[in-house]
Amino acid sequence: MSSPIQTPLPVPSHPNTHPPRELTEKEQEEYDRVLAHFANPDYVLPAVESEKGALMEEERMWLSYECILRYIRATKHDVSESIKRLEDTLKWRRDFGLYSFITPEHVEPEALTGKEFIFGYDTHGRPALYMCPSRQNTEEGPRQIHFVFWIMERAIDLMGPGVETIALMIDYADKAKNPSISTARQVLNILQTHYPERLGAAIIAHLPWFLNAFYKLINPFIDPITRAKMIFNPVPDAGGLWRSAETRDQGQNDAKLFEPDQLVSDSWLGSAPFAYTHEAYWAALLSMSETRRKDMTRVWRELGGVIGIKEWDVKVAVRDDSTAPPADEAL
Repeated sequence: MSSPIQTPLPVPSHPNTHPPRELTEKEQEEYDRVLAHFANPDYVLPAVESEKGALMEEERMWLSYECILRYIRATKHDVSESIKRLEDTLKWRRDFGLYSFITPEHVEPEALTGKEFIFGYDTHGRPALYMCPSRQNTEEGPRQIHFVFWIMERAIDLMGPGVETIALMIDYADKAKNPSISTARQVLNILQTHYPERLGAAIIAHLPWFLNAFYKLINPFIDPITRAKMIFNPVPDAGGLWRSAETRDQGQNDAKLFEPDQLVSDSWLGSAPFAYTHEAYWAALLSMSETRRKDMTRVWRELGGVIGIKEWDVKVAVRDDSTAPPADEAL
């Protein structure tokens, strides 16, 4: 019997992804207009105290080539709206506390039971963020929402080159308790407003019939694009996790969601014997994400440390640094 795995899996070295495609002339013009707005040497964030208007280094790095394009697509290529949405998110990230009080120490009480954890990568190389409502261990409140987006940020840290989205895995086994409608609406609003095009798939397993009513209640608050990414009660077998038995049997290209070794065995019936042990998992997640952020920041600075640098270039450089043999072996 395999020993239990108690830590996140490493970022895939070579996921099946590709560099950003070349923009059309119209797309390039839209991008250039947004970039010019934020790259102006005199730029300050509007509607904030004057001495806090300049962008911090973390914010300039966040305003990557891919980030700008995500907002342009999310606003259906409305440049003015893209700029407004980006500025709204820049202010939200400050006000919400992502750069200040939402620290590992602040959210750790929410993590003790493993109700949310990151493990493995789907067939598109997207990190899997598991949510297990049956492991709920705290009363509903702001810190629960802080934890959702703190761990979302850690999943973003662990995205490999060419990966911009997550696979959200929600397991309703073991008499899971739903959040309130107000909490669900707040999380949905933040996800759709401030994390556009970050959800690759929302895979919902073991959904009992009586919870269908909950999803019907929140359905009006889910935008059509997000709704289209929801997959209910996927089908596991020895070959992996599948969108449905029908798509598997028909051999559809997008039928397989996970390879078995990237999927936890508990409840999801993968072959990875993952067991959440808080002390081991938490230390490993913090170490992996902090090391990766430091490496990406170092490369971003080496590439110029300016707005509009490609995430692809940063992540490929980090990947190649980590997979290169030591100098004496390379000779």
